[in-house]
Order: sequence, then C-alpha cells, then structure tokens
Amino acid sequence: MKVLVIGGGGREHALVWKISQSPWVKKIYCAPGNGGISDLAENVDIPVQDISRLLDFASSQKIDLTVVGPELPLTLGIVDTFEKKGLKIFGPCQSAARLEGSKIFAKKMMKKYGIPTAPYEVFCEFEAAQNYLKKVQYPLVIKADGLASGKGVLVAENFEEAHSFTQEVMVKKIFGNAGHEVLIEKCLVGREMSFLVFSDGKTFAPLPEARDHKRVFDHDEGPNTGGMGAFSPVPEADSRLKEKIMREVFDPLLTGMAKEGVSYQGVLYAGLMLTRQGPQVLEFNVRFGDPETEVILPRLKGDLLPILLACTEGKLSPIKVEISDEVALGVVMVSGGYPGTYQNGYEIQGLNGLAKEKNVFVFHAGTQKMDGRYLTSGGRVLCISALGKNFSEARSNAYRAAEKIQFEKMHYRKDIGLTQLKMKN
Repeated sequence: MKVLVIGGGGREHALVWKISQSPWVKKIYCAPGNGGISDLAENVDIPVQDISRLLDFASSQKIDLTVVGPELPLTLGIVDTFEKKGLKIFGPCQSAARLEGSKIFAKKMMKKYGIPTAPYEVFCEFEAAQNYLKKVQYPLVIKADGLASGKGVLVAENFEEAHSFTQEVMVKKIFGNAGHEVLIEKCLVGREMSFLVFSDGKTFAPLPEARDHKRVFDHDEGPNTGGMGAFSPVPEADSRLKEKIMREVFDPLLTGMAKEGVSYQGVLYAGLMLTRQGPQVLEFNVRFGDPETEVILPRLKGDLLPILLACTEGKLSPIKVEISDEVALGVVMVSGGYPGTYQNGYEIQGLNGLAKEKNVFVFHAGTQKMDGRYLTSGGRVLCISALGKNFSEARSNAYRAAEKIQFEKMHYRKDIGLTQLKMKN
C-alpha cells in the first residue's frame, strides 16, 4: 500500500513511524514532512491547506490511504474532497470537523445531548460581552470561536484581563474571523486529561489516555504553548472512570452527530477536566493530539494501519485495539524564546547516539535535514519519548536521552511528570 500522511510536526512523525511498521505498507509520503520524517518517508513540498494540490498528488501517485494530522485541512473539507474522487482518507468530514472548527458549535452539541461541560454564554458584539464581563465572578475562560493556532483561549483572573483579551479578539481581530464570536464560560477546577477514541461512524474504541504540560516553564509557569511534554497512562483514570467518560461523553456525542446526519469517522479527542463533580469536557479536537500522540502510539500494540482503514470503511467493530501496560513519557525540546520569537537554523547534536537506544523514540517537529545534518526550523523542535515498566523508569529513560541532545538556545522543562511521580511515591 501507498500511504500519504498530511502534516509536518511531531504528531505526524509518530504517525509515520507507527505506520511504517506495517507489513502492508510499501511506500509512505508526507506533506510537507520534516527532517526526521524524511528518514522514513518521502517528503512532499505541499502545504497542509492546499487541498487541490494534495488531491492531485494523491490521485497521480495512486495513494491507497491518506491520514490527516492537523485540524486545518479537516475544517477546510479535505475529507469530503478526497472521498468525492473515490480516495480513502482517515479523518472526519467537514461537517464533523466543526466540533473543533467552532467551539460554539461544540458547546451547543454538548448542551443538546447532555454532555457534562462548563456553563457558558455566547457573544457576537463587543459591548454586550463587556457588560456581561462586568457582572460575573472570576476567574472565567474566554475563547475565540474558531481556529486560532491554540492561542485563542484565555483564563481571565479579573475584568481588566478579560476586557483586554475580548477587545483584541473582537475589535482588533487578531485571530481574524475566528474571533467574530466569543465563548465565555465558567472556569473549571481539577486536573486535565486527554482521552481519544477511534470511530467508524457506528462504533468507537478508546486509545490510551494522556496528560500534557502546556506552560513553557517548570512548575507550570509562563505562557501556554502547543505542549511541552506528556505522559500516558494517567494513573487516576481507572477502568470505572474511563467507562464513565465513554458512556457520558463519547457515546452521546457520536450518537448525537449521527442523529444530526453526520457520520463521524476518524479519531475524536476530548480535552477533559477531572472535577469533584466528575469529568467535564473542555473542548473537542477532531484529530490526534500533539504531544499526546508521541506517548500514545508507543503504547499501541500491533499494526495501526488496519485500524485506520477500518475507521474509513465502517468496519471498526471486530478490530481489537490493544494497549501495552508500559508507561510512556515525552519531553518536548524547543527553540529559545518559544512560544514568542526565536531563531532557526541551529544544528542538532546527539541524535546519532540515541538511534539504538532501547525504548527511546525521537520524534522530530521543527527540523529540516540538510547535507546529512538536522537543523532547527521551528518552535517545538523534538519530542523525546520513552517507555518504562513504571512511571519512574519511563521518566528516567526520557530525561537521560534528552540530556544527550544539544542545539543553540535549546530549552526544555525538567519537571514533566514530576508531580505525578511524587503522588505515586
């Protein structure tokens, strides 16, 4: 089989890595790919949002399955476009992708089908939002409705912060049309968790849960990022909690989507807050998470390809998704200055020494390969993931490997999973 993976981050490297292990795969392409991906697949210089060129490439190369990594092409309707041409593609259709493309749509679906989530209000006018913000209790959460590259959310501690952010979003339009409407909701208290399932439109099967670390500095300080590390499993997620999440979140949502005439095929990601009242949904994503994928896929036993195909064909029911009992932990290495301004083009040292490390996986994100050397080319550069028979071993393996990597102005958190380790001890 020929497989095309769309995207160029650590998530896509993990997908390519796992797919490449399938005996059914003859050739993998990745658009646009990155330096590490080029060791396993042929990179194709096509942006993820250029649906027309991606379609032409998949058609001309007779691609048997396309796997979509990021959310943007999904919200632009790449699945609908490919399927009209008779091409198999893993991911939800454009109507289903609205669950991530519009936070307001997702909230309305949760309210309609009784899915636990924070109370909220929607505003399309700045003045009305300000009047509301003057009379509510803080903290609260303000979200731009559309896609904003993970930057369209603020936990406001007071009116001044809330006023400034809504003005930036609704008046100055820093996120363009994504900020035409805003969602203002109660701030939930608890511990976050990511829970993903495969779905074929009729049935669904869970993947391992994960927890990521979003703040750029140790002790969860500094600005939010796309993710500075993650681990899986989440110890407090016992079988009873996971069954509750599937029963109260995924079952009603996927059933509700079907009632709305939308068949959800692909992977569905619920960002959850584990509160005293039980799990509540913060958001839905319509694709694999990043860096969660980098710790989830190393725990997935067997061949990923038949699962992906089964989702596209409506045949997931007989497929068994088997998960390893091992613990996985990933540390993200970033360019100095990220998530603000940073410089690229620095050579990455120490990668060769990790090539034969047992239970260590180096997933590239912002890298390019030039003359046999790997250079930095983005904010998040690498994710060093490792397996271990327990939490302590996985963490030790990951950090021991991370210490061998060097590049100019490199930064990574030293406390990924540390709180969890202390809790277990």
